[in-house]
Amino acid sequence: MFRKVTDTVYASPQIDPADVVMAGAQGFALIINNRPEGEDPGQTPGAEIEAAARAAGLAYVAIPVTHAGFSEPQVEAMAAALRGAGDGKVLAYCRSGTRSTLLWALAQASEGAEVDELQEAAVGAGYDLGSIRPLLEMLAARAG
Repeated sequence: MFRKVTDTVYASPQIDPADVVMAGAQGFALIINNRPEGEDPGQTPGAEIEAAARAAGLAYVAIPVTHAGFSEPQVEAMAAALRGAGDGKVLAYCRSGTRSTLLWALAQASEGAEVDELQEAAVGAGYDLGSIRPLLEMLAARAG
């Protein structure tokens, strides 16, 4: 269920408290919720995931992304969350894992990561960055 994007970053479709326990057992340090509340009537509320994360000793951050797209504050928040995790494993989730992977890539590009390497990592996890490639390239160029 958890798709490996890098050695320390994984993406996932919607998780539940049992998945949080499993993530803790697998050595994850941080869970990032990229799903807006109420997107689907059957989704587990973020507060339940946060409570399970805290109970399992994991950090939790919510950076909801709607289908309207990504904003610079979301990219900055994702970059800060990833930096804050240090070398710890991070599990980011949304409905399918796509928005989490795209936001991860945008955050990495904003810090100067190589776009082709980001694309390769995303494809390896089953995701495609093609729809945001121009934005990735712009962020990477701006990072210098």
